[in-house]
Amino acid sequence: MALKVVQAYILIQTDVGRAATVAASISEIEGVALAEDVTGPYDVIARVEASTVDELGKLVIAKIQDVEGITRTLTCTVVHV
Repeated sequence: MALKVVQAYILIQTDVGRAATVAASISEIEGVALAEDVTGPYDVIARVEASTVDELGKLVIAKIQDVEGITRTLTCTVVHV
């Protein structure tokens, strides 16, 4: 039986000029599969994975939101229906 993993996209707004450094910092965090700076209403999009929804929340609040330069995040959990 395959281990279930909770996956999400984190949409991140940063201080002006900080997108590249924020993306680089986030990509170093355990649980972050990918972090890239992008154009549009958000500055960085990260793909993250955790073993549970609670662990996902802890990853976002305790680690990702703690990165200097982030002003706002929006978590979009992947659902399989």
